[in-house]
Amino acid sequence: MLSEQVFQYCERGNDGGFWAEPVNALTNAAFIVAAILAAARLRTTDGGSSGTRMALSLLVGVVAVIGVGSFLFHTFATRWALLADVLPITVFMIGYLVFAIRSLLGAGWGVVALAVALFLFSGHAIGGLTCGVGPDGRPLPCLNGSLGYVPALVTLGIVGGLLLRSRPAVGGTLLAAGCVFLVSLTFRSIDREVCHVAVLHGHALGTHAMWHILNGVTLYMLLAAGISSLGRPGGRPQA
Repeated sequence: MLSEQVFQYCERGNDGGFWAEPVNALTNAAFIVAAILAAARLRTTDGGSSGTRMALSLLVGVVAVIGVGSFLFHTFATRWALLADVLPITVFMIGYLVFAIRSLLGAGWGVVALAVALFLFSGHAIGGLTCGVGPDGRPLPCLNGSLGYVPALVTLGIVGGLLLRSRPAVGGTLLAAGCVFLVSLTFRSIDREVCHVAVLHGHALGTHAMWHILNGVTLYMLLAAGISSLGRPGGRPQA
């Protein structure tokens, strides 16, 4: 039932129209902007192996795809569009985890495999928790489905903390990105709870748009941290 519609966020309500979520749809531009800024920064930063630079380029591309996929979901609001939304996000989270462990922490592939397995298992276990039943009789995911992102938040804290001694600037950026991500998750979680008060000119907005904007900031910070580990503009190695 890939054509089945999904009514998940406050702004859409039960409206199946293409532009039922104009703010949620248009704020996906934050991901495109993040990708453009990161691509420009990568081009002006020398250093790093060809493999590392290629990995970062691919991650930049995935961020742009996240923006497109999320736009599709907040306009078409169908099961297939939901897949277009969540799959690129999942690819980025796993891809950045591999990049961080290999390129930033310098760990081996065995550690990478273990970390990815734990990440996927915890995300599946936590993300599948439900809290109550919706009007249609289906179980409701806890915190509007935000629990599935908790492993990513915890991982950011762990990797950032481990990097503070060896690469303090990179580690600090990851921890700061984690703080922004925490605020972003909060906005995502309360979207339906504040729907009755988050209204503009009679149009219910909710808070999901802030998830897009702050996530764009978060992803740019993650990419910037990876790029800064290559070197500085002009090829001067980072201290």
